Amino acid sequence: MADESLKYQIGIGLISGVGPMTAKKLIAYIGSVEGIFREKKHLLMKIPGIGVHLANEIVNQNVLEKAEKEVFYIEKNEIEAIFYTDEKYPSRLKLCEDSPIMLFVKGKANLNAEKIISIVGTRSATSYGKEICEKLISDLKIYNPLIVSGLAYGIDISAHRAALKNQLSTVAILGHGFRNIYPPDHRNTATEMLDSNGGLITEFFSDDKFEPKNFLRRNRIIAGMSEATIVVESSKKGGAMFTAEMANSYNRDVFAFPARTTDKHSEGCNFLIKINKANLITSAEDVEYLLNWNTEHKSKTQQLENQFITFTEDEQKIISLLKENGKLNIDIIASNVNLSMSETSVLLLNLEFANVIKSLPGKMYDLTFLYKN
Repeated sequence: MADESLKYQIGIGLISGVGPMTAKKLIAYIGSVEGIFREKKHLLMKIPGIGVHLANEIVNQNVLEKAEKEVFYIEKNEIEAIFYTDEKYPSRLKLCEDSPIMLFVKGKANLNAEKIISIVGTRSATSYGKEICEKLISDLKIYNPLIVSGLAYGIDISAHRAALKNQLSTVAILGHGFRNIYPPDHRNTATEMLDSNGGLITEFFSDDKFEPKNFLRRNRIIAGMSEATIVVESSKKGGAMFTAEMANSYNRDVFAFPARTTDKHSEGCNFLIKINKANLITSAEDVEYLLNWNTEHKSKTQQLENQFITFTEDEQKIISLLKENGKLNIDIIASNVNLSMSETSVLLLNLEFANVIKSLPGKMYDLTFLYKN
């Protein structure tokens, strides 16, 4: 075995009742994964949230033999196991409280690429939805983003195939272990992704089979890995809506393509836009603008000019506040700078016109790329 600690890192995820959040808490209190397997019951019970039942599960566990088999499988099949403390673990995902403690990865994709976007949607995609997806990815090619989706029918597979067509790296998040690929019809595309510097990622163990409930867990990874989630077509219920909801909960950007009010395939997109949980977009240019990718391509002269813009004292307070805290709601900004809502709105509008800040759904504001550094 290449690394004895890997057995324990996998083993912690096999203990009944120990999910990602509990596992991280145990490691934080005890100091190591190996220590969890040696800790006394009465000491485990002193950890907040670890009651008698869970303490019993931990001290009476019998999972290390299965963990060793899992280690043998991933080494034999050239699968990389990335623990949440590893440098290769997706940095954006690590910020999510419920992120997986372990990811199993095939392929050479850079999971910490500068630009990562998720594209999700209905399994019953229309020709209109597929065309939107293909054109979006084609137009974003110049920025070389990593495209993340779920390998499912419809919009997911359209996104993966459009990325491959445009020589972009693309990653599929799976809702099952690596012994099988679901759906089987997409196995060839998955293989092509691996051959094109893409990847396959799962938090599930090799024997874990496809189950509908797994896709909710999978979708949080799709949302957490990316700086933005784009919904192309979606009904009002379904996996894409859950992914958008998770992205919002992680304070990530969500974009949606609108459609006619009578279009059932995009009812969810229209709803997200209506309740301010997604920015309305119609093209790649909207994505570039909202994510400030276009500002990264400004000339050095333009960037220097921006550095010499004169701000009022109140504008400087807002800039400092956002630089220190990240995205904030207008109510919080107004309270912190001790101004009325109307006065704050005017300042925010001026800063937006100067390309210093950007407005987000839910009356949130954040600094643009140039002013974050």
